Amino acid sequence: MGQTLLLLSQALLVSGAAVASTASYDVPSTPNKVGKPLEGFVSYSIEFSSFPEFAGNPSSPNELSYNLIKNVGSIMGSNPYIRVGGNTQDYALYSASQKEALVGIVDPHRSPDYPTTVKIGPAYFELYNAWPGIKFSHGLNLALGGSSSTGWETLVETVPLVCETLGNGKLYTWEYGNEPDFYSISAQGPVRPSTFDEGTYVSQWLNGTKEIRSQVKKHCPNVAEPKFLAPSFAGRFSEAKTWQAGLNADNGVELFSTHNYISGATSPGVTLQGTLMNFGVTKKSVDAQVSSYNKIFGSTANAAAPPLIFGETNSLYNQGRPGLSNSFGAALWGVNFHLYSASVGIKRVHFHQGTNYRYQAWQPVDTNLVTKGTKAPYYGSVAVAAFLRNSVVQPVSVSNIPLGADQAEAAYAAHFTKSQKLGRILVINMHSYNTTVDGAGLKPLPHVPERPNKTYTFNVGSTVADGQVVQVQRLMANGSDAITGITFDGWSYNWELDAGKPVRLHNVTSGETTVVKGGQVTIRLPDSSAAILSFTNSL
Repeated sequence: MGQTLLLLSQALLVSGAAVASTASYDVPSTPNKVGKPLEGFVSYSIEFSSFPEFAGNPSSPNELSYNLIKNVGSIMGSNPYIRVGGNTQDYALYSASQKEALVGIVDPHRSPDYPTTVKIGPAYFELYNAWPGIKFSHGLNLALGGSSSTGWETLVETVPLVCETLGNGKLYTWEYGNEPDFYSISAQGPVRPSTFDEGTYVSQWLNGTKEIRSQVKKHCPNVAEPKFLAPSFAGRFSEAKTWQAGLNADNGVELFSTHNYISGATSPGVTLQGTLMNFGVTKKSVDAQVSSYNKIFGSTANAAAPPLIFGETNSLYNQGRPGLSNSFGAALWGVNFHLYSASVGIKRVHFHQGTNYRYQAWQPVDTNLVTKGTKAPYYGSVAVAAFLRNSVVQPVSVSNIPLGADQAEAAYAAHFTKSQKLGRILVINMHSYNTTVDGAGLKPLPHVPERPNKTYTFNVGSTVADGQVVQVQRLMANGSDAITGITFDGWSYNWELDAGKPVRLHNVTSGETTVVKGGQVTIRLPDSSAAILSFTNSL
C-alpha cells in the first residue's frame, strides 16, 4: 500500500507540473561567503557504548552500517567522519585483561537507554578496523579521568591504543570529555561539585590533553601531535569564558565543537509540525550557537579560527521520541537543519545515534525493542549529500533563500565556488500531511485525505540560461508520519532489499525534468516532501 500511494502522488506531480505559481522567490546571484562546508559535511556521531554493535568487528563487520556510510560518501564525494563518543565515553574505564570489547551495565534509574557502568578491553580498539576508508575520533573519559585515579589510569593506558590503531591514516581527531558543562548537574549522577565552572574545566582539560600529547609522543612518535574537538558543550557553560580562561593555550583546538538539540523528548508542547518541521525554530536554535561562536571569533568565515562544527546533534535530546524523531518529518527537519547550519557557517554536522535510539539513522542489530534496518532520518542525510554532491572536486557554497513568513517551508541554493554559478536549489515543504492514526506511522487512516501541493517559482535571472534543462530529484514518503516507504529520487536504501545498498524502485517516479523559462524555474511540491533542482549546464 505504501509504495502504491507514493507512485500515485508522484504521478500527479508530473501531470500537474505546469500549474501557475502565486509567488516567486529571488535566488542569491553570488555564493555565500560563510556557507562553505568542509568535506564530510554530513557526518555521524555514534554513542561510545553502542559502537561495538554499529561496527561489528574486523572479521565480521556490520554490513548495514558500512554500506549506509559509504552510500553517503559516494554521493557527497567524501566519506562521513565518525565521532565515537557521547555520555558513555565519560563512564568508560579500561581493563587490559577483559576479553570483550565492551561490558556495560544498564541502571534504568539512571538511564534506560545506555549503560552507566562501562568497561572496555583491548578488543574495543580493534573495532576501528571494521570500516576501511573511514576516519574516526575517539572519545576519552574526562569525567572520571580528571577526578579519579582509575579514570586517569584509563587515560594513560588507552591513549597508546588509540594512536596505534588509528594512527595509520584513520585518525580524524581527538576528544577529551563529553558535555563537561553538565558534569555537576547530570541527571545520571553528578561527577563534579557545584563549584565546577569554566575555569576549573579548562584547568582539567589542559592537564589531560598535555598527558595525551605526552603518551602519543612516547608510544606513537610518527603520529601528528593531537588536536581536539572542544569544548563539546551542551549550552550551559559560556564558550567565550572558556576561551578567555585559556582553553586554546596549547593551540590544541582543531575544531570548535558544540552540541545542539532542538528540544527534548519529554519537553512540554513538542510536536512534529511546531518543533521539527518549523524553519523558525531551527533558525533560532542554530543562530544562538553561531552568535556564541562569533562573540569569540567575529565570524564563521574567520579563516584563522578553528572551524565551527556540530560535534553532536539530533532532533530531541534524551534519544528522541517515537512518532516524532523516527518519522519522515524528522528526515525533512534534518535536511533543513543541515542546510541552514551550512548557510550560516557551520562547517560539519555529526548526527548522533545509538542502539535503540528513537532518532537514529539506522538500527545496526535486532534487539527486543527495535528491528535492524534503515530508518527515516537516514534519507535526509542522503538528500543533503546529493545537494552537496561531488563537493571535494567541485565545492559549493550554501545560501538560504528567504520564503517569507511561512515557517513550514525552506529553500536553499548551492553555488559552485570556483565558477560562481548557481548549481542547485533545494526546497522543502514541511506542511504536515499524515496518513496514519495519531500520526504514529503505524496504523493507516481508514480514509486518506487528499494531499495538498504548493507551487514554488524561483527567479534565477541571468545566472541560468532560458531553456536549460533542470533535473528534479524528490525526497518522498506517504506523509510526514511515515516511518517506512521512503525514497530519494526513486532509490531505497532498505536493509531488506540489498543490505542498505541503493536499489532503484521501478514503481516510483524518477528521471523528472523541467526547464528554465523567462528567468524562472517552477516546481510543484506536495506537503511533507522536498526536491532538489539541478541546473545541468552550470558546471
